[in-house]
Amino acid sequence: ITITNGDIITTIMISNKQLFLQNNAQTSTSPNLLEIDRAEGIYLYDQQGKSYIDLVSGFAVSNIGHRHPTVVDAIKAQLEKYMHVTVYGEYVQTPMIRFAQKLVEILPGSLSNVYFVNSGAEATEGALKLAKKYTGRSGIISCFNAYHGSTHGAFSVMGNEHYKEGYGPLLPHVDFIHFNEEADLEMITEETACVIMETLQGEAGIRVASTRYMQKLRDRCTEVGALLILDEIQVAFGRTGKLFAFENYDIVPDILLLAKALGGGMPMGAFIANKEVMGVLKENPILGHITTFGGHPVSCSAGLASLEVLLEENLVASVNEKGEMFRSLLVHPLIKEIRGKGLMLGIQLDSFAQVEKVSALCRERGVVIDWFLHCETAMRIAPPLIIKEEEIREVCTVILSVLDVLQTQ
Repeated sequence: ITITNGDIITTIMISNKQLFLQNNAQTSTSPNLLEIDRAEGIYLYDQQGKSYIDLVSGFAVSNIGHRHPTVVDAIKAQLEKYMHVTVYGEYVQTPMIRFAQKLVEILPGSLSNVYFVNSGAEATEGALKLAKKYTGRSGIISCFNAYHGSTHGAFSVMGNEHYKEGYGPLLPHVDFIHFNEEADLEMITEETACVIMETLQGEAGIRVASTRYMQKLRDRCTEVGALLILDEIQVAFGRTGKLFAFENYDIVPDILLLAKALGGGMPMGAFIANKEVMGVLKENPILGHITTFGGHPVSCSAGLASLEVLLEENLVASVNEKGEMFRSLLVHPLIKEIRGKGLMLGIQLDSFAQVEKVSALCRERGVVIDWFLHCETAMRIAPPLIIKEEEIREVCTVILSVLDVLQTQ
């Protein structure tokens, strides 16, 4: 920055980190300020060329790794044709058609109509509106410690009152139940438009429900005519050892929420239902839900390419085995519990101070790890599904060495 004061010209060098803190809105008072120069596979590289193994996949986005060549090629090919041309729902665009067709092919028959949006929070918003319009009801049931996004409606179904302070009033007629507690299912009644639930609770520190509970949830929604919305924004596309996490429970939602890994690294979300349910958005009145950039051709091209890689390379087949490898190697007195399915794991420690220290020391040693919004005492492990056995051994050695350091302090 050059400052002129009369005849005196002063030049001050300001780093990218300083500019980031000065000009970009902040989400916390303590960002980790890792400055990324490039990313490839399971690795991130900083400005000095130091590599970091990404154990959180950009928060469940990079399931097939960063910048997969097939995805990059698909993006480049689409850029040669067109980018944005009009709002969602007006023009016939081949990337959007092909991606929706592929999703419908791999989903159960009742999930046959795809509405593309830009993010997981937008998928939540669209699904809540859809459930109200279709059922004619206003009641919404969510779970304590749930997270479905940070827009106003999605925030309303967040199950942590602390984070809502200062943002009310939010949506009315929202009630909360305890995840995996069957007795609470009686709160779902004929006044309930929908139950929105993560198939596995993510930001609660990875909480896994029983099959009995999930099947009773499905039965209760069917019994009272409430729509079941399953949020698979974090857990879809192989992360739990199944292509979609609801397959672990032999149930099918009425509405499915997708985002994160959906776009192959590009911004994209979707809510999916059957054609009858989705049809209420198009009339009485028309344009019940609209988006300018939803179904963006570049994002759809990237998402389709990513999904094809996932399927053609059969990456889901080894997910459970890799998850078990993490569990078998991460044995330490400071680790109280490991929760999760496949490559979506929560490593329980005693305190946030421990988690914060482990994260910082791991980052110094070239491993990126993080914690959870509603469970600060656990560490998140959700690496790209392409991680190899030797790389799992490498990162576990780093984590255990850091825990040894903590134990001696």
